[in-house]
Amino acid sequence: MRTLKNWTTVEQQPHQVTLVCEDGSRFHIFVLEETLFRVLLEPESGLQLPKTWSIAPVSDDSPCPVADTPLQGRPRNGSAALAGFSLPEFTVQDSGEQLIISTSRLRVTISRPLQLQWASCNEANPVEWHIIAEDRPTGAYARSSRTGGIAHFMRCQQHAVDHQSHKIPGREYYFGLGEKAGETNRYGRRFEMRNLDAMGYDAERTDPLYKHIPFYITHLRRNALTASYGLFYDNLSTCWFDLGNEIDNYHAPYRSYRAEAGDLDYYFILGPSVANVTEQFNRLTGGTHIPPKWSLGYSASSMYYTDAENTQALLGEFLAQCDRHQIPCDSFQLSSGYTSIGNKRYVFHWNQQKVPDIQSLCRQFEAQGIKLIANIKPCLLQDHPEYRSLQQDRLFIETSEGVPERSVFWDDEGSHLDFTHPPSLNWWQNKVKSSLLENGIAATWNDNNEFEIWDDRAYCRGFGETIDIRLMRPVLALLMMRASFSAQREFSNGERPFLISRSGCAGMGRYVQTWTGDNKTCWNSLKYNIKMGIGLSLSGVYNFGHDIGGFAGPRPDPELFVRWVQNGALHPRCTIHSWNSDGSVNEPWMYPEVLSEVREALHLRYHLLPLLGHLLWQAHRDARPIITPTFYHFESDPLTLTENDDFMVGDALLVASVVTANSTERQVYLPANQNTWDTTGGWYDFYDHSWYKGEQDITLPAPLNRLPLLARAGSIIPTRNTAGVRNTLHDGHRRWQIFPFKLAGKRDCLLYDEDKNAECKQFKINLECSPEHIKLDIATHQTGATEYEYLELVLPKGEQRPLIVNGQPTGPMARIRVEALVKRTT
Repeated sequence: MRTLKNWTTVEQQPHQVTLVCEDGSRFHIFVLEETLFRVLLEPESGLQLPKTWSIAPVSDDSPCPVADTPLQGRPRNGSAALAGFSLPEFTVQDSGEQLIISTSRLRVTISRPLQLQWASCNEANPVEWHIIAEDRPTGAYARSSRTGGIAHFMRCQQHAVDHQSHKIPGREYYFGLGEKAGETNRYGRRFEMRNLDAMGYDAERTDPLYKHIPFYITHLRRNALTASYGLFYDNLSTCWFDLGNEIDNYHAPYRSYRAEAGDLDYYFILGPSVANVTEQFNRLTGGTHIPPKWSLGYSASSMYYTDAENTQALLGEFLAQCDRHQIPCDSFQLSSGYTSIGNKRYVFHWNQQKVPDIQSLCRQFEAQGIKLIANIKPCLLQDHPEYRSLQQDRLFIETSEGVPERSVFWDDEGSHLDFTHPPSLNWWQNKVKSSLLENGIAATWNDNNEFEIWDDRAYCRGFGETIDIRLMRPVLALLMMRASFSAQREFSNGERPFLISRSGCAGMGRYVQTWTGDNKTCWNSLKYNIKMGIGLSLSGVYNFGHDIGGFAGPRPDPELFVRWVQNGALHPRCTIHSWNSDGSVNEPWMYPEVLSEVREALHLRYHLLPLLGHLLWQAHRDARPIITPTFYHFESDPLTLTENDDFMVGDALLVASVVTANSTERQVYLPANQNTWDTTGGWYDFYDHSWYKGEQDITLPAPLNRLPLLARAGSIIPTRNTAGVRNTLHDGHRRWQIFPFKLAGKRDCLLYDEDKNAECKQFKINLECSPEHIKLDIATHQTGATEYEYLELVLPKGEQRPLIVNGQPTGPMARIRVEALVKRTT
């Protein structure tokens, strides 16, 4: 690779500054927002991939909280590349040796040799700037004209790690990179982005995995300075991140990004907090789709049912077991065995010996309020009944010889559909409708879509412009899910689509729910899947979960199974899924001796469904993640940066999952939950309402039937009654559990709740606590009918202060009509 060093200023345009490097390449700095700059290195020969499918900006005040690119991609250059950004004013200072580009919040200084230095403005003192990031002075940018490879090197604060406490006594923490194994803090490790079907992976060590999200957040703590910023490399090629692992005597400590091909095109996102960065990145990549309400219920699955010869009969027995054991369920995911011929799987082919009457099966499940979701794959095996027809119509990704690429796939070889070719898209969408939706299938499970095509002769048609597969692989999964999404939306007559996808890239949240793939059954997977999910959340992918119980390997023992169900019950996706090596099947009733504990965990989920629904709407409307590390909401408390196994559900619930065997207690650190009135803040035990001061370690009881949960003081948690609950269809009850400030405090918030018409109703809430009383003011301007007529408002056990609701004193439990909360406006 050639390191780029010398540059000259060429021109300043209204929204960018362009430099020319010694090799003739053009170095663009775009000023997109006050806190968002873009850096693009454009070779003299032009960009390798002049389009992007990840960048779809949603503005903070947009009436539509989800955006998308054109189907054929968004141009990287020209006026179309600036669409959706506010494009603020900026200043340029050129001293000849340095170029300084500034908004009111962010400043970049460009020096010779080519090196960028980033600084943030102290909002309390606008003339004070703090350096927060720097390129490596001994070579920062490199590219290969021979292979097309690129590299970017930045300074790194390199420090020793205390491996017992997992604390880094240094100044920089690295978070994100999507779905990655290991600790939440990526410091000191090396990662590869290359989508693989990593079945039975080690959640602590295996790399690479399923998704391609080359984005990470740097959190900086230096003396009195605290800052956070994000870097997103908009490149779809295989790439590597080294975050302080590599050392070289000729360079100061550094971190690096390298890609085998593609363009060096990155976005620098200033926080100042980790939360600010995450939410900006979510908006930059298109936001979060809001699926139908039923998608939040328990979704059952197992390879066992569709691999068996009597699939339809077994599925009928599954419904009976749900009734028999009082297990609530909203959907069932049909694994790919329903498409089998012999021992292989053929997408969109129904095995009618296993499922003699698919429409009858769908009606049977629909009558129980349970939706069926069908597994589909983007690769046709070479003996698929329709392979020759698709080959003749040239619907597959092809090689330079004009023949379909051949890849190893499911115990054979097959060819992948080209989702950049409109005829292939049309075939796929027609098949989704005719084979699945018209038979009564409700949703699609887009699986095995890593597009493991390693033939360097393979190319996509690129909507009319031939593109090397190396430049496109992860986006094919995105275009696959987009095609399925469009087919479902067209068919559903206005209902919101629901899709699942295993693989993908930045922007996948616009369409799908995802999960962390085929994990291995062990305690370590339970522990590190939590951290893996946090990495997804911090990388802008909010709607996800894990295979509860473990997918590959031996069956979980009863204790591990219960703890996994408890943990999974508090994630957006709640699915027990397995392909156990001993032929057993993970189901809620698999161990009679712990059935009551499993049932209790699933009922806890349904009890908290209004909270999860609120958080999903909040993710959609406000770009806020559902699952977060504790430091997301308590960044001012440095102890929350210590590695732990806890996570937050929204900003109200702290979940302390039990992730070790034979544990009946759980130690948890309570963040400093302070507010402007009350320095005690504090936390409540969700079950017995005991109150604990923040900024301390406590030990909670964790018998097998309890998931340790803590509610943040000042929070209001919406719940529902689970007596006799079957699914989300009948939701005629709503109780708000109020956890007031212990002494005094004040909080304003919005609570989202979906009404009967699948619209979002917003309740505006003001909570004000003093030593004498607890005041609650609630209002909504929306008149849409809810499924419940009354709201029940409940204080913690033992709370003696009177509750005053909208000026009216009540007892410790109030019951008010929802209609009475509507404020009429003229």
